Amino acid sequence: MTSPRALNALIGVRCCGTTVPERIAGPCWQLSVVQVGRVDEWPVFTWPTSAPVPTTGERAKALASLGFSLAEDAEWEWCEDTTPEYHAHPVRVVLMAAARIRPLDGGTR
Repeated sequence: MTSPRALNALIGVRCCGTTVPERIAGPCWQLSVVQVGRVDEWPVFTWPTSAPVPTTGERAKALASLGFSLAEDAEWEWCEDTTPEYHAHPVRVVLMAAARIRPLDGGTR
């Protein structure tokens, strides 16, 4: 049975690193599966500290490791944003993307 609600994945750069699922002390790309409930319970995949945007294949592998894939005919939609002004570094432009996804087993999660 497929879910009647759309699931989405978000990808963006964590400018100051992250502590979830492990501590990374520099900029890193992070993919999250948006779900109902608390943000800290969302499935997350983090690439090691790096500047390059993860490729389409790398994003597909990350989604698969979390039990998901892109929905049929879905594409990553990119936008620009800026880092928050409260960070200790200067404000800068960052890329973010979202895509519709589905569970690999075709069921609901």
